[in-house]
Amino acid sequence: MRLSPVAGYLKRIREADSDDSHVITESVAPRVARGPQLPDEVCRSPTSITSPTSTTPPNSLRYQSIMAERKVLSKYYPPDFDPTAIENKKRSRKDGKPEAKLSASRLMTPFSMKCTHCGEYIPKGRKFNARKETLDEKYLSISVFRFYIRCTRCSGEITFRTDPKNGDYQCERGAKRNFEVWRDATDEKYNDETEEQTLDRLEKEHGAKEEQLERDKMAELEDKMLDSKREMQIADALDEIRTRNARIERTEARGDEAAMATVQQKIDEEALRRAKAEEEDRAAIREEFRAKKHAAEQAALEKEYEESHSAEAAARRAAWWKEGREMRRRRLANLRARKAKGLTKPKPTPSAQPTNSTQATPSEE
Repeated sequence: MRLSPVAGYLKRIREADSDDSHVITESVAPRVARGPQLPDEVCRSPTSITSPTSTTPPNSLRYQSIMAERKVLSKYYPPDFDPTAIENKKRSRKDGKPEAKLSASRLMTPFSMKCTHCGEYIPKGRKFNARKETLDEKYLSISVFRFYIRCTRCSGEITFRTDPKNGDYQCERGAKRNFEVWRDATDEKYNDETEEQTLDRLEKEHGAKEEQLERDKMAELEDKMLDSKREMQIADALDEIRTRNARIERTEARGDEAAMATVQQKIDEEALRRAKAEEEDRAAIREEFRAKKHAAEQAALEKEYEESHSAEAAARRAAWWKEGREMRRRRLANLRARKAKGLTKPKPTPSAQPTNSTQATPSEE
């Protein structure tokens, strides 16, 4: 039969008491008194319980009660203790421990880089267990973070930070960012801007957008005005037609032929006036078309004249060059013919020594 924990605990206590009565011998009985009270020397020195000369067995209840007193239930404060010298640490975690300044973060490298310690190339997208630090500086109320990683080859520390101004990352130390073709130098033209300059630039861009939007609104308003004007003209024309139809109906009902003739005359006059106006409009359109056609023909003639004159000038230049080459060819041909007949004397060279005809005569004799 299995005993409960409480029954087992009580049974062990009874066994410990019975063992205690059998262990103590007559030789040590005068030194250790039986009963619940402990000797004075045991009370003065708890370490004597564990000494080799102790007669109390380790499994006795008396030994357990003495060992319970050795638990640290209170702290010792010296007389010169100063509680104001203790530094108060901020404890924001649920378990009461201070929050770490650098938090662990699992990330992938946002760009390829080269370690400056060992020259190892770290590709983009390699995973690291990084440490993330939140910096005090901000850009337009956007927090800036710094990440610490270590090289996979030499364990050198590499740091890079976020760049919310350009929507990118910036390598600080421990590595050098590799060249990337898609990155244009013009994208970094705003890196040297201060926060005030950036705000001014953004305000100008926003003002330009607002102005463009206002301009678009004005154009939309003008279109609406034109549509409303067109609708008003159509409504006036419809009213005029309704009025005329009503007049005709009244005239027909009245049966007045004179009125009908008058109405018909007015209609004819209106038709003639409109036909005349339309004819004038068509004439003006034809005149404008003729003027444009004449201007286009004149421009074409001028262009053709310029092209013809330029062609003639080019032909004259080509003929002149051709004539010059022909004259030079004839001159060279004549010179060769004269040389062949011996009619030309060779030109003396500067290195040749001059010969005296008077001196050569006696030698020949």
